[in-house]
Amino acid sequence: MAKQHKWVYAFEEGSAKMRNLLGGKGANLAEMTNIGIPVPPGFTITTEACIAYQDTGDFPEGMWEQTLEYMDDLNKKTGKVFGDDSNPLLVSVRSGARVSMPGMMDTILNLGLTPAGVEVMGKKFGDLRFAWDLYRRLVQMYGKVVLEVPAEPFEEIIAEIRKEEGAATDAGISAEGWKKCAERFKKLVEKHTGEPFPEDPTEQLRLGVEAVFKSWNGKRAVDYRNNFGIPHDWGTGVNVVTMVYGNFADGQSGTGVAFTRNPSTGEKKFYGEYLLNAQGEDVVSGARTPSDVFELEKEIPNAWEDLMAISDKLEAHYHEMQDIEFTIESGKLWMLQTRNGKRTAASIVKIAVDMVKESLITEEEAVARASEDVIDQLLHPRFDTKALAKTDVLAHGLNASPGAAVGKVYFDADTAQAKTNEGEAVILVRPLTEPDDVHGMLAAKGILTQEGGATSHAAVVARQLGKPCVAGCGDINIDLQKRLFTVGSVTVKEGDVISLNGAKGDVYLGQIPVVVPEFEEQTELQAILGWADKIRRLMVWANADTPDQATRARSYGAQGIGLCRTEHMFLGERTQLFQNYILADDKAAKIEALSKMLPEQRDDFFGIFKAMDGLPVIIRLIDPPLHEFLPKREELMVEVALGKERGQDVSDKEKLLAKAEELAEYNPMLGLRGVRLGVMMPDVNQMQVRAIFEAACMAAKEGVHVHTEVMIPLTAHVNELKTLQKLLVDEAKAVMDEQGIEVNYKFGTMIEIPRAAITAGEIAELAEFFSFGTNDLTQMTYGVSRDDAERHFLLQYVEDGILPTNPFQTIDRDGVGVLMERCVNEGRATRPDLEIGICGEHGGDPDSIDFCHLIGLNYVSCSPFRVPIARLAAAHAVMREQGWDRLGDLGALNPKRG
Repeated sequence: MAKQHKWVYAFEEGSAKMRNLLGGKGANLAEMTNIGIPVPPGFTITTEACIAYQDTGDFPEGMWEQTLEYMDDLNKKTGKVFGDDSNPLLVSVRSGARVSMPGMMDTILNLGLTPAGVEVMGKKFGDLRFAWDLYRRLVQMYGKVVLEVPAEPFEEIIAEIRKEEGAATDAGISAEGWKKCAERFKKLVEKHTGEPFPEDPTEQLRLGVEAVFKSWNGKRAVDYRNNFGIPHDWGTGVNVVTMVYGNFADGQSGTGVAFTRNPSTGEKKFYGEYLLNAQGEDVVSGARTPSDVFELEKEIPNAWEDLMAISDKLEAHYHEMQDIEFTIESGKLWMLQTRNGKRTAASIVKIAVDMVKESLITEEEAVARASEDVIDQLLHPRFDTKALAKTDVLAHGLNASPGAAVGKVYFDADTAQAKTNEGEAVILVRPLTEPDDVHGMLAAKGILTQEGGATSHAAVVARQLGKPCVAGCGDINIDLQKRLFTVGSVTVKEGDVISLNGAKGDVYLGQIPVVVPEFEEQTELQAILGWADKIRRLMVWANADTPDQATRARSYGAQGIGLCRTEHMFLGERTQLFQNYILADDKAAKIEALSKMLPEQRDDFFGIFKAMDGLPVIIRLIDPPLHEFLPKREELMVEVALGKERGQDVSDKEKLLAKAEELAEYNPMLGLRGVRLGVMMPDVNQMQVRAIFEAACMAAKEGVHVHTEVMIPLTAHVNELKTLQKLLVDEAKAVMDEQGIEVNYKFGTMIEIPRAAITAGEIAELAEFFSFGTNDLTQMTYGVSRDDAERHFLLQYVEDGILPTNPFQTIDRDGVGVLMERCVNEGRATRPDLEIGICGEHGGDPDSIDFCHLIGLNYVSCSPFRVPIARLAAAHAVMREQGWDRLGDLGALNPKRG
């Protein structure tokens, strides 16, 4: 007889290494159990069972029978009996995916309790209020999660009971009050479903497990996974855990949420909140104001000592800051969860660097835990301090998640998402957020809540999303019906603009200017990137067109300039210089126009060489078609027609129009541009090469170590290089002879056309370096215009799964990537020391950087602001080859540690 598949594991049977099978929560409950930390007995139904359920809509064969067997085992461990009113065993049913998805899936507490069992528990514990509180929670959670009754009517009933009893908070409601509450809940359930509330504990358990499985594909969970790139086929585990009770009214019971370090700042200081006489979600719900966790030392000192010892033990065991949930039952501490704590970008790098100093982790582990998104967030704009000093604070709340956010106020998640899709910057304002609000939080620039604490849903999710959040802002009074909030005499209506300072918890009326943070001041980030530099093989260069951009790029760690676009030097006020050349009627006029352009170019190149002293600078000769330096033909036609109608002199505009019509092409991006323009009109390229080498010689004479590389764009055939490159090399040598000094130089080409990639061996006979222009290479490989494709169909292709990703954001390894790899191999077969890099937008994309590493490029080049991200991504590419898993995740796995 075939061995039955194992779908269920007791905590004693699991471990942290079984995360994929048991989910993160189940694996960590098992791990804590096995290292001697007090965890209530329980078991986990595997993620495999969840996936099987998604495929068929039914429990897989044998799963439910195994679940009942493990329930019998819990009966024996606890000395209680599930479903027995005289000695009831109560359990919770909790979700747990392999990565933390806080609040995205469902939980049910107190399963196994019936009205008859309430009376028994009330007598046994001498607290009937406590027992009825358990039961109403069961009806409420089960009604919402399993029977899909809306949440608001339950809260309205509780508010009615508080009013009837004159209770300020839920903790003041009597036993009779909770009994009435449970009865009204059950009537609500029957009204909504048409059926009485189910009282059979075994059936409740079965439907509860099924509800957790279903919640894996609930909207909020799917939205969350889409945002964080979590695969939809992982599934969730289901954890069935013996209930422990923090809602005794004995002054020695409570529940809490805490972090072993501060998740906002990274400070090595225990951080969290708790409530006495509470259970489950009470701490984060906002219904009651929790106490700072340090107050626990005074109220339940023995439990506090145990909590501190367990905190230290967990950090030492996991080598990571932990987010923990605990319950204290009559002075006894129980751990209900531990996981790697979500935190802000600033705290991620601080905690990693501190843990290296504390010898808890290695430098490599610190690099592994940093993500490209974290670096991006650290370089995000912040409020201008001068403007901030002149602006009055409208309201103040908890600094739940740092950062600066400016946007229009909207009061529900659906509207926030819709307005963001319309292009508006949005601030989501809610009394408090719930898991169903996640799609609005994803869309918003920032989040403001009237209620909730530092461990509330809004705070935890905002920190993970990297969104500024001000929580528990009691200064504001929200009126959802009127779509406004007030602060004293000030009214803020939907659509009004506010600014949030998440680092301070301040709210401001109107828009406050933002500034880019100083990279040099971020010492922890500098440390991690320094460690990344020790690991990576790829060099990281930058795209820069001005000395200022080059200086910034170097300050961010750029090791060279991979693309200096010379055409950008003729935009704005200088456009007229190039127009004079384009409009010149004879050779003399062209020479005069070029003579005025040369010193402008030379000065720019000189500044860039000085900024990049000792580092290579690749300068691309003019690439766009000439018509781009003229006004648009359609605009000129209108201006000429209107001018004539008004009797104005339009001769100059007519000349421009005539030239624009002469240069017009059906498909200019495939027309007279790049190397073709150089072949047909070599004097422009010759002027540019002269400017480059005059600047290089001038800089060298001042002691600057110049490494210049001249790049000819858009080569398709080796004969184009044979025709143009010799002219340009001769010009360069002539300048150096005139200046009486030699400088290091190379001539190479951009690989942007598929034919160039295919014939790379021939092209490398002349070109001393290649640089992939992956934007054009992708356009020509796919046969699309990027702008048109993204506007009309490409994004829909990605959304519908026709394409896995946007090929203009991430290199298409199976198409464009094949051309690139062939180009590398054939080019180096001809010229073994051929320098090859990438200078398209893909140079700053982590997945594309990984591919560039794999095919052996020398460098990637990206915008200056992406340089720190590229440095980290290049290190991750090496580590991925070494067997590291979950890079960029707080749970990154070191193959040496196991």
